[in-house]
Amino acid sequence: MAAEDIHRTIETVYRMERAKLIAGLARMLRDVGQAEELAQDALVAALTDWPKNGVPRNPGAWLMAAAKRRAIDGFRRKKMLDRKHAEIGRDLDDARDDSMEAVEAAMDDDLGDELLGLIFTACHPILTREARAALTLRLIAGLTMDEIARAFLSNEATISQRILRAKKKIAEAGLTFEVPRGPDRAERLASVLEVVYLIFNEGYAATSGDDLVRPALCAEAQRLGRILAGLTKDEPEVFGLLALMEIQASRLHARTAPDGAAIPLGEQNRARWDKLLIRRGLDALDRAITLGGADGPYALQAALAACHARARRMEDTDWAQIAAIYDRLSDVMPSPVVDLNRAVAHGMAYGPESALPMIEAIEAEGLLENYAPLPAARADTLFRAGRAGEARAHFERAAALTKNSRERAFLLKRAEACGR
Repeated sequence: MAAEDIHRTIETVYRMERAKLIAGLARMLRDVGQAEELAQDALVAALTDWPKNGVPRNPGAWLMAAAKRRAIDGFRRKKMLDRKHAEIGRDLDDARDDSMEAVEAAMDDDLGDELLGLIFTACHPILTREARAALTLRLIAGLTMDEIARAFLSNEATISQRILRAKKKIAEAGLTFEVPRGPDRAERLASVLEVVYLIFNEGYAATSGDDLVRPALCAEAQRLGRILAGLTKDEPEVFGLLALMEIQASRLHARTAPDGAAIPLGEQNRARWDKLLIRRGLDALDRAITLGGADGPYALQAALAACHARARRMEDTDWAQIAAIYDRLSDVMPSPVVDLNRAVAHGMAYGPESALPMIEAIEAEGLLENYAPLPAARADTLFRAGRAGEARAHFERAAALTKNSRERAFLLKRAEACGR
């Protein structure tokens, strides 16, 4: 194999194995930063060794063995080898002169629990939502500081400091990098799913900036969801969230025009919806239901997305079913945002006049005072009720509230369509 091909292979393997390496090392060392450094050292070792000796049969195990050897060397320098050998090395140091095949066999462990433990730690509730999202994208998805900064319209220095503080907080709290058990697992799983969905939503409907969608961010969230589904296997809400993301992502390429302008659901070319992602999403939803999670918050939202995915045309949409699902969701996950979407669904199912009192009640509560979708929903409902003159002011109000330039342009266009 040519040197260039070997280097490409090393880069590919490292991208695939990086999260597992960090997970295993962090669990042993209780130090995310040191785990990252050792994983990087293993990459450097591979770049030196593999071009000379060839790619090993089990490259992931080779990288872990190399990282653990560096860890053992470090402990020796600190006169801590004897105590740490039992934790991370055992007899590995004696195998230094053995063949790499023997080392690979010794290191070929199942790292599933360790990777899951790293995910639960990166998403620990002691961290802010922003810190959890950044740390998860760094450790699990392997994004660079620059990529994370661009994803959240920040800068590298800010993201770097955010991640550094998160690592320090984890270390100070003495977290064990293990999957929690009992009631703690349910609480922490909710935090994990919240972070993954936060990442997805920022890609699906960017809250600020010039782009309406950021597909790369959605793809990372989907990848995280698939990892979780593969590692947990029996958590219905994991499959509910995965189903929701897969089905929603199926519409990404149809949501924007070539110039980046928004295309509303009713005007999208459904032939451009990704049928493979829809199929994956529906399969994941079936799995969530089979596991008894039909009424979980993410599964219910996935069921809503599935109603749209199954409709070949906008006019085929079963809005009565969507309204009924929102009725259930408002009981399971009460929030003014769910209430707003429920009102819109009822308006589509039973006429715009039925939705207006519901929207007005939400406005009266004052909890969504600066939430652009609220005046946008009222404007659209008024427009469909034939009250275009009233709708215009609400479209303009929504445009003034949004921080996304593409969404602002779309709302102002809707306002212009209302006339004077």
